[in-house]
Amino acid sequence: MTFGGATVDTATEYVITQLESAGSAERHDFDVPALVANLHALTEGWDFHLVNRSMFWSLAAGYLRL
Repeated sequence: MTFGGATVDTATEYVITQLESAGSAERHDFDVPALVANLHALTEGWDFHLVNRSMFWSLAAGYLRL
């Protein structure tokens, strides 16, 4: 099911854009598929624009590859 045209692909693209927007990290520094799956479970959809920015970064920190 999609909401407003959001799909797993657009959700993944959104996550990658957010991760790389700070300029200090790249998509390969994170487990993007796992982060997308977690966000999908939390939002019950693919439109991650509704996720609070601080919550996004708190979740993303848990998927940082060391």
